[in-house]
Amino acid sequence: MSGPDPDRAAFLAAVLAGLVADSRTVAVGSNSPIPAAAALLAERRASGRMTVSILGSPRHNPFTDGGRELFDFAAQGRLDSFFLGGGQIDGHGNVNLVRAGDQRFPGSYGSAYLLALVPNVVLFREEHSRRVLVPAVDFISARGSGPDGAYRTGGPRSLVTGRAVFRFARGRFVLASVHPGETVETVRAHTGFDFAAPTGVPVTPGPSAEDLRLLRGPIADELAPLYPRFAARLLRGPHA
Repeated sequence: MSGPDPDRAAFLAAVLAGLVADSRTVAVGSNSPIPAAAALLAERRASGRMTVSILGSPRHNPFTDGGRELFDFAAQGRLDSFFLGGGQIDGHGNVNLVRAGDQRFPGSYGSAYLLALVPNVVLFREEHSRRVLVPAVDFISARGSGPDGAYRTGGPRSLVTGRAVFRFARGRFVLASVHPGETVETVRAHTGFDFAAPTGVPVTPGPSAEDLRLLRGPIADELAPLYPRFAARLLRGPHA
């Protein structure tokens, strides 16, 4: 799977939505269009049993004080799930949002705080390469787990990329599924850290017809004020 096409975006959004399905509250940071689409899809699937916050959204942001109020909400134990990206992610679930060599990333902001507090953090990076998924990050913006597998209240629970889904358990990643067209071998070839892979790794299921209807219709409309280009792209494609 490669290229920023609408089918790929819809596929990844549906995968991410499944990983927060049991949450009552889900938050998405800024500049995260696919996780935002995923959160809104999960909310629709939950039929009113979920509240979604998307920072910067004029329609889906119950907080009036931006990130500070979100951090207070998480500290009170009221935030169940959060999506977090990274310029680099290593095999211990550590995230680098500062820099790698001459390349600068957006910055850590509250990533360390939220990763330590939120029970279900879903790491997401569409690019799956050895440049991104490294043996050890150059800088730890948010700590996943040490080499001894130390576990806290929060921490990453899963990682979704453009090639696969990983679960995080006892300080290491375990391959949960491979996306259509991928194999355990192709995933391993493009991953810089080691990971466990059980026998018979399944193929990641794609979105249902109803998921696609929601993503290409009402969810794209809801995201348009915040991510107009992404929403327009999600509405285009072979289905249009």
